[in-house]
Amino acid sequence: MLSLDVLGPGGPYRSRRRETIGDLAGNPVAALSLAPSLYVVRAMKALRRAPVLPADTRIEALARAGRAFATQTVAGLTPEEYQHTVSMGTGLPITVVRQATDDIARAAERIQHSVENARPAAAVGSWRDPRVRDGAAVWTRRGAVFAVHAAGNHPAVHQGWLDALALGYRVAVRPSRREAFTPHRLVTALREAGFGDDGIVLLPTDHDVAGDILRHADFGMVYGGADVVGKYADDPRILPQGPGRSKVLITAETEWEPIVDTVVESISSGAGVGCVNATGVLVEGDPAPVAAAIAERLAALPSLPATDDRAVLPVMPVGPARRWDGYLRQRTAGTRAWLGGDGIVDELGDGSAVLRPAVHQLDSPFAEQLGMELGFPCAWVAPWDRDAGIRPLRDTLVLTAVTTDAELIEELVAEPTIANVYVGDHPTPWMAHGLPHDGYLAEFLMRTKTIRC
Repeated sequence: MLSLDVLGPGGPYRSRRRETIGDLAGNPVAALSLAPSLYVVRAMKALRRAPVLPADTRIEALARAGRAFATQTVAGLTPEEYQHTVSMGTGLPITVVRQATDDIARAAERIQHSVENARPAAAVGSWRDPRVRDGAAVWTRRGAVFAVHAAGNHPAVHQGWLDALALGYRVAVRPSRREAFTPHRLVTALREAGFGDDGIVLLPTDHDVAGDILRHADFGMVYGGADVVGKYADDPRILPQGPGRSKVLITAETEWEPIVDTVVESISSGAGVGCVNATGVLVEGDPAPVAAAIAERLAALPSLPATDDRAVLPVMPVGPARRWDGYLRQRTAGTRAWLGGDGIVDELGDGSAVLRPAVHQLDSPFAEQLGMELGFPCAWVAPWDRDAGIRPLRDTLVLTAVTTDAELIEELVAEPTIANVYVGDHPTPWMAHGLPHDGYLAEFLMRTKTIRC
């Protein structure tokens, strides 16, 4: 088995308490060390004492780490071995893992572009800038230590905290025990590239110890469901990253037939497991023809093992897959099933099963299911009208608005709870390096100070 050690300020640490990570068939793949509370507290204090690398050195180290992560042997695994391990351990299609590998590498290599985009246009990056002589706004950190409770649904979530390193924070990552392979590889690459053992740490823990990481950091980012968002909503030190509830809106003056493929891509791209995947489709007019067209295309997706190059759907052990199926059936009462009504579990014969897509039609844009996000391609298609307004569209990470109504677009852009608006034929998973995902992380971690020398 692989050994995924704690990566602390004294180097790798193999704890007495370890958790076995299995593959989709239940075979052991890795032993994940769990850091005890005392170790975590000491590691967080060591981060606070660690020196800050110069800005240029940080940028160069991130670029080196990104290249190593994607192309070199890191922590004993080649890129191909790492990708196969993640696919077998999580059930994500191998092509999705490969794409995530490239995305993480590009994010690290282009990190300077990202952080410069986030800086206010009138601010300078250092008090040494000549403009400070006459007085200038200087962009500075609000703290020293940043903690991340990472998600395990997709490897690419680990792009999300790289900006903190580039900005000079020392970073502690608590990986998901479901997918600890990616952060272990990435943290190892970053340490070898120049951040060292005291600039970034990996602290796998159980739930009882996890809070220690946040308590000893200046700021933290936590991934989770609605319960996590509610828990930290009033804590100004914590940036919760909850469900995306991304959506597509199609208004009556537009033709829906030409954009069906875009809607399907929004729902199913990347195996449909991401926060940017659309879970709600709202249609001004009769939603039934749209739901039928979406269902027809999603039904054609193949059921294949995760490591097959043609795989596009998530795979998991049969037991958890059946629990997902049971949960979905409970929540679909009163809806019209266009796809998945007779079950979403397609067993592969090796103890694992593909989670098939589901499409259900709702009677109202205010139906509670519209806010339901699951770990496979699942879409809720609902009617929408101008009387409903933007209320059903709130609390959305990405909204693709297929409309020509400028006043409606103005409302959507102005709505604080909609993070991103794509107008026209653009899939919700579209992202570009240097543009914010859910705002720039730097908006949370940095501030400006007036400095005059």
